[in-house]
Amino acid sequence: MPLTDTAIRAVKPTAKATKLFDGGGLYLEVAPSGGKWWRLKYRFQGKEKRISLGTYPAVGLKDARERREQAKKLLAQGIDPSAHKQEAKAAAAVVEQEQATTFEVVAREWFSKKKAAWKPVHQKKILSRLENQIFPFIGDRPFSLLEPADILAAIQNAEARGAIVTAHRLAQLCGQVSRYARIVGHTRYDVAAGLAEALTPVQTNHYATITDPAEVGHLLKAIDEYAGEPSICFALKILPFVFVRSVELRGAEWNEIDIDAAEWTIPAERMKMKRPHVVPLAGQVLALLDNLRALTGEGRYLFPSLYSASRHISDVGLLNALRRMGYAKGVMTIHGFRSMASTLLNEQGYRADVIEAQLAHGEKNAIRAAYNHAEYLPERRRMMQKWADYLDELKANNN
Repeated sequence: MPLTDTAIRAVKPTAKATKLFDGGGLYLEVAPSGGKWWRLKYRFQGKEKRISLGTYPAVGLKDARERREQAKKLLAQGIDPSAHKQEAKAAAAVVEQEQATTFEVVAREWFSKKKAAWKPVHQKKILSRLENQIFPFIGDRPFSLLEPADILAAIQNAEARGAIVTAHRLAQLCGQVSRYARIVGHTRYDVAAGLAEALTPVQTNHYATITDPAEVGHLLKAIDEYAGEPSICFALKILPFVFVRSVELRGAEWNEIDIDAAEWTIPAERMKMKRPHVVPLAGQVLALLDNLRALTGEGRYLFPSLYSASRHISDVGLLNALRRMGYAKGVMTIHGFRSMASTLLNEQGYRADVIEAQLAHGEKNAIRAAYNHAEYLPERRRMMQKWADYLDELKANNN
């Protein structure tokens, strides 16, 4: 006899489980604790099997019968209802996981893997780009559902405000996150591939520099006569002789200087190419260092900040000094001292390999690079002294 809601509500638990049959293999099992479970008994490939259809009253009698009929339809198609239920449950779990695996979740996962190899300032920069310029637009989107157009739209917000370089950096950043996502299985393909092709190209601007000998002499004279903060003055006086990168000069430490050997060895961690770099010091530089030591030799840095001895001068300080001398942005830059030396040394016939070694430009083969830099050191030492003499000559001719 089929069940009724009244009969189901009236049933009382007993010491043993009780089964109330509705027909067609459907029955309600009442546990001694009072819990009520819908079960369906059926045969599949000659074997008797059971499947749970939910609990009462969450699943009422009408719903239980509908589930029984759905199971019968599956059996008619040669499908095991129990296996089908497990597959559906697994598929639902996959969908739930995909929904939870958003772009932000994946990006933070990638960031946590990479940050140990980065300096704190770089960590902060990368996280800021993600949190301020990417997450607000696609951070809550499931990664597996993202399309290239979705990421491009987020990046184009930077492009729209004229930050073209930033837009390209964001494209590169999203590409790194996307490749990580593909490798670890969050997505099937690199969804950020080729985004730069849809962005406005970056205009390459060469650093402004002075290469006319007479104008170089005028610049050196202006630097000599500049009355500013001592660290800035000495840094600008030394820079033309050594033509290292600004960050390498500003962060110079006294323990890197070997006066007896007339060498400045910049450690690998402070070099762009992450290899130590030896800078031969001409007599003019040694004389400047002797004067500078009386001012800053007790501290860590050659060029400490005016505001804190534990910090070195900034790039802005050097740039402002150039501007006060009358050299506008389009005329001369701090990086321009490297271009100036490279141009004039090449014009004077020095070997390109030796000049490149002194500039510490990259060499694809690390072993060859180390060999060449060591091999060229005597030649570089001669070149650097002649270069210093040449600069003195240009300055003298400007009087």
